[in-house]
Amino acid sequence: MTEQTWDYVIVGGGSAGSALGNRLSADPGTKVLVLEAGRTDFIVDPFIHMPAALPYPIGNRLYDWKYESEPEPYMGGRRVYHARGKVLGGSSSINGMIFQRGNPMDLQRWAQDEGMASWDYAHCLPYFKRMETCLAGADAWRGGSGPLVLERGPADTPLFGAFFEAVQEAGYPLTDDVNGYRQEGFAKFDRNVHRARRLSAARAYLHPVKNRKNLTIETLATVTGLTTRGSRVTGVDYLRGGRLHRHAAAREVVLCGGAFGSPQLLQLAGIGNAAELQQLGIGVVADLPVGENLQDHLEVYIQHASKQPVSIAPWLKRRHMPRIGLEWLARTGVGASNHFEAGGFIRSNDRVAWPNEMFHFLPIAIRYDGSQPAAEHGYQVHIGPMFSDVRGTVKIRSTDPRQHPEIRFNYLSTENDRREWIEMVRAARNILEQPAFAPFSAGEISPGPSVETDDEILDWVARDAETALHPSCTAKMGVGRDSVVDPGSMRVHGVDGVRVVDASVFPYVTNGNIYAPVMMVAEKAADLIMGNTPLAPLDVPYYRAGEGMPLYPPGDPRNDAWDATTDPPSAARAVPAPARTGGGDPALARPAEVRGEPAMTGDARAGFTPSDG
Repeated sequence: MTEQTWDYVIVGGGSAGSALGNRLSADPGTKVLVLEAGRTDFIVDPFIHMPAALPYPIGNRLYDWKYESEPEPYMGGRRVYHARGKVLGGSSSINGMIFQRGNPMDLQRWAQDEGMASWDYAHCLPYFKRMETCLAGADAWRGGSGPLVLERGPADTPLFGAFFEAVQEAGYPLTDDVNGYRQEGFAKFDRNVHRARRLSAARAYLHPVKNRKNLTIETLATVTGLTTRGSRVTGVDYLRGGRLHRHAAAREVVLCGGAFGSPQLLQLAGIGNAAELQQLGIGVVADLPVGENLQDHLEVYIQHASKQPVSIAPWLKRRHMPRIGLEWLARTGVGASNHFEAGGFIRSNDRVAWPNEMFHFLPIAIRYDGSQPAAEHGYQVHIGPMFSDVRGTVKIRSTDPRQHPEIRFNYLSTENDRREWIEMVRAARNILEQPAFAPFSAGEISPGPSVETDDEILDWVARDAETALHPSCTAKMGVGRDSVVDPGSMRVHGVDGVRVVDASVFPYVTNGNIYAPVMMVAEKAADLIMGNTPLAPLDVPYYRAGEGMPLYPPGDPRNDAWDATTDPPSAARAVPAPARTGGGDPALARPAEVRGEPAMTGDARAGFTPSDG
């Protein structure tokens, strides 16, 4: 056993851990150790760095923790597989590379909780801007000099063109930037892809500073527990190379293990529900609701076959792999994109204050892990409600740190969740059945014409849905009895020497993919940990439905063509698509008096028709 002293031991070299490793080691007098259980993100590894290879790490023990839920009672008792990155960069090295901040109202909701006033949109926006270089251009909402370089998807193929036309035919507006003034609407997506390579948190934050003398990064280092003395955490135990190391952190241990890993380590150390810990024979250090409040996003795919050869399906054939690889090395071709290049956000009904439904369009019909591709050309939209009122738990099963915790999501367990799923599926079908897709659609593959009624939709979702891989909220910030982490310091309540900085501290899951808000939390936490003066809040406008807000930023001449008192329609007021062949559910969509925008035509519909040969 060897022992060494550090100022900060960061447990987890994933998204938040990479950002903190960079920021905390910026002071050359501060010694920082980053411990990552997975291996390094080798630059020659195409499964990490090729954007189109994103399905390959899923389910692979070299990259993935391979979590699985307990049997979900409202999903027929099936277990839901849940991938989490086990490699330097964490899930930012294996995710879909979609960069979405969420809606400003998400953070306003955070700030309504007691003690959370400094986590409103105005206080968080400077940290969103600090992290990024938005290649589409810096402005009042977007940053231009941060380590995360963000490219916007081209979304210029015929299928993407049809998608943008279809959403407008349904009455929904386009938006310039879902991370800018107005999230509501449809747009090309920002992606953490730069010059045909995935730009993970590790590549953006850790690799540029890995030679700092005061920063040590150890991979294949699995933390087995926190060491404590009374109510103080003094360090961590971890396994590397078959030896047990003890590192006493002179100042702090910072947990960045994510919504599953951080609660597990806290509970193993006696920080959690006292009665549950005592049942396992663990001495109680602090009685806190660790592992409660688990939130996530569930998703399904609405898939259509295409009667035109315009999808990327032919490129999946093995004979094309050498060409894909060679083109990718030249920073071009099919391998250079994650293909999640566009989508949008809408409100499911007029009672919803801000968007609660998300769409990701993909020019191929395939499951996220690469399985079950359509036999021929196809396309799909990934959909899911964003603000489910379902809550789950993460609880250790034993004192063995090698055993995955018991994870219960309770998907589909509330009436509101089930209602939103019905609204979501109907809204997505309405878009895909608009006239713009008529030249392409050869019929719906999934769920298919046998799924029409509310009950049939819910049965299909229960059978077919997958996690969108956004677990969060299991060690929530706040000052109330239901909180674990102090929002002003990121310290665990009642325990010295340990902080938590990752998705587990969210009070509520955000509207969209969670990578960007995790990075924002890490950037803001870095200043809190180091005692820096926080960045000054930015008071910029942002769109809110129902308040007479202009559709575009104030002063934009495009507002003259839009009645500011008319909000974009919710799904309940969308323009219905023509009836499906053979009939259809008349409640699929409801008519509305809505305004549209000029459809995307011309170059937006040109190019990219891979040969089947």
